[in-house]
Amino acid sequence: EAHAILFEAMGDQIVASNLLKEFRPQALSNTVWANATADVPHAKLFEEKVANLIVQSKSLARFNSQDLFNIVWAYAAAQ
Repeated sequence: EAHAILFEAMGDQIVASNLLKEFRPQALSNTVWANATADVPHAKLFEEKVANLIVQSKSLARFNSQDLFNIVWAYAAAQ
């Protein structure tokens, strides 16, 4: 499917370029939400990058409730 190829390519680019550390919380949550909604979870993006970024930030205070909801929903949907 064309959308799967697009999502995989975008995920590969984000992971390879280490762009996630520059993402604002909403961009981060929108990215994982979009992947989960399209049913194309990108394993490295989800498992290595996003989870580590959130844990390493040591502060979820920068995330609003909608950002957190989108991230949690994306992880649940991707399982």
